[in-house]
Amino acid sequence: MPGHAPSSVTGITSTGITSTGIASTGTASAGISGVGPSSLGVPVAAGVGDTRTDAATPVSSGVRMSAGGPGADPVLVEIVRNGVIAVTEEMKVNLMRTAYNMIIYEALDFTVGLFTKDGDTVSIGLGLPMFIRGMAETVKAKIRHFGADGFQPGDILLTNDAYITGSHLNHLTFTAPIFYAGRLVGFSCCMAHWPDIGGTLGGVTTDIYSEGLQLPILKYARAGVVNQEIHEIIRMNVRLPERAMGDLRAQVTAIRTGERGFLELIGRYGADAVLGSIATIMEHAEAAARARTSAIPDGIYEAESFMDDDAVDIARRVPIRVRVVVSGDEMTVDLSDVAKQVRGFYNSGPTTGLACAQVAFKCVTSPTDYPVNDGSFRNLKVVLPPGRIVSATRPAPMRWWMTFPMTVVDTIFKALSKAIPGQVVAGHHADLCVATIDGYHPDTGGLFISGLGPLGGGWGAKRSEDGVSATVCINDGDTHNSPNEQFEAKYPVVVESLSLIADSGGPGRHRGGLGVETVVRALSDFNVNTSIERAVCLPWGLEGGLEGTGNEMLLRRDGIVDDDVPNAKVFRATVRTGDAFIMRSGGGGGFGSPLERPPAEVAHDVRQGYVSLAAARDYYGVALDPETLSIDEPATAGLRRQLVASHRMRVAMQRDAPRRLERRELASLPPGHLAVRCLLPSCCGRWHAPRGFSAVEAQS
Repeated sequence: MPGHAPSSVTGITSTGITSTGIASTGTASAGISGVGPSSLGVPVAAGVGDTRTDAATPVSSGVRMSAGGPGADPVLVEIVRNGVIAVTEEMKVNLMRTAYNMIIYEALDFTVGLFTKDGDTVSIGLGLPMFIRGMAETVKAKIRHFGADGFQPGDILLTNDAYITGSHLNHLTFTAPIFYAGRLVGFSCCMAHWPDIGGTLGGVTTDIYSEGLQLPILKYARAGVVNQEIHEIIRMNVRLPERAMGDLRAQVTAIRTGERGFLELIGRYGADAVLGSIATIMEHAEAAARARTSAIPDGIYEAESFMDDDAVDIARRVPIRVRVVVSGDEMTVDLSDVAKQVRGFYNSGPTTGLACAQVAFKCVTSPTDYPVNDGSFRNLKVVLPPGRIVSATRPAPMRWWMTFPMTVVDTIFKALSKAIPGQVVAGHHADLCVATIDGYHPDTGGLFISGLGPLGGGWGAKRSEDGVSATVCINDGDTHNSPNEQFEAKYPVVVESLSLIADSGGPGRHRGGLGVETVVRALSDFNVNTSIERAVCLPWGLEGGLEGTGNEMLLRRDGIVDDDVPNAKVFRATVRTGDAFIMRSGGGGGFGSPLERPPAEVAHDVRQGYVSLAAARDYYGVALDPETLSIDEPATAGLRRQLVASHRMRVAMQRDAPRRLERRELASLPPGHLAVRCLLPSCCGRWHAPRGFSAVEAQS
């Protein structure tokens, strides 16, 4: 393994990233687990200093471990490797089995994990990839707050501070110290989403104070005794306390499961042997990451994209610019030119900025290496000044924290496509596509609050294959959508349809994945809110592939669908009995020229309903018999010759991220034309190339 100096450990403060160089002798760990009112807890990992890092200084996202090494027993190392994975999986299962809200037990909006005594990630039970950094930094912040000696068995630490976790106030993070023979050996942690934490129900928030109850770092329990005052404060500030307190107890169950499992592992093999094995696992992860980074050509790679708006300044684009530097076996992701924090609630904290870089980095260097641990990131540096949309400072609103980071990850892939095109995908739909509803149930008269989604959508194609369809966005990883049957059974709705959207995948030699449409009809009046992005900024293609369609949110009133909307954001709209909302996720971008896709594959897509006859002609240059769907080979050859120049011009002139055709532009095109420019010279070809946008960076 290449030698290197001990790397910095990043911490998080409300003003940005902090770092201090240390050499850890513990093991690295990452994870989440929860605590509850009547349960003993598990403490968090130890933290580091909080010296402010200069905005231009790269910081390491991992911790160098000095324990372990080549002398470790390889058999025991593999036992421990699988043991910590098993523990976090059991934490995950027990949380799902005991949670009260569907967003936890069905959608899996949570993460659990184990950490070293210093707060480094050992293993996380896969949930939301963006929690990969948030949990570890939250544990470290708790250690800094109480001090390395400030814990005792039975403590339960709690916070939902958005500027520490990097996400919104709905994510409550419970942490418990793990003691063995009086010695602190690690932490068990659980971060999970609560559907309600107070605050306003609808509309866009413009500061953190309107988003709900804020809990600073505190001890929910001391030495096994729950602080009932804190318990009652939480209970009084949520709209559905029975469900909230049920989820709290479920999180306690999860962290206690982690504590028990880790102690069983140590009890069987010994603390020093287990901790040394974890250190060796981290060294292995680092060596693998360095070797794979070395295979990427050295260079500076840049890319940009944009978000539609911040929901306050409508149609004012929010630019996303990234710079990736590869040098030997190290990579630096520079997010200095990502937009400054915005007035609307799409900001996230600096731990999320770090997570953007880590998720992209792991995807290209160690996507299937487990357990997920901090050793994998020791050779990754991140430049992240405070005050950006992924390093926001108080009191920036954070309620919809998860949306912009997905496009940051997408844009990092876009930058790296110039170096490793075979290892990245084209742009994907990059949004949860979730609708939240609230109202009073006609049968009980009681308040209900719920969400539909995540809907899933199209992912970008790869150089070797089509993109996947109806798949959850990169932020949410392992999360699922809730079954329609449960949604209908619990709430006054009927899901009229759930279907793939024809022609939504970006045309290419390999086609982008398809988006999904769902139509939900109201059986009684309720309110609906969506904060969907990337309606205008379309999922881009690579190497000549075309863009996929964007996300959409529409309302159907009295049988009429209103499609005259500037974006996909709907705030506090009332859906009357018999009316409906229509949610559509975008498709993924294509890879390679669509004129190079074999006509037989295009014909197959048409037969399956993935591509229409018109799109086969206008985007792929394939002529099919409308009745038999057989290929007219002479007509196809002639059509493709006709479209080559149009495609070449379009790709050459596409300097900006592709955008959705505006309503006035669609009005001049044939009825039913997609909101994506086609290749026909007589149609969209007369514009020669997509008109670029002028991105104006939103100010804080």
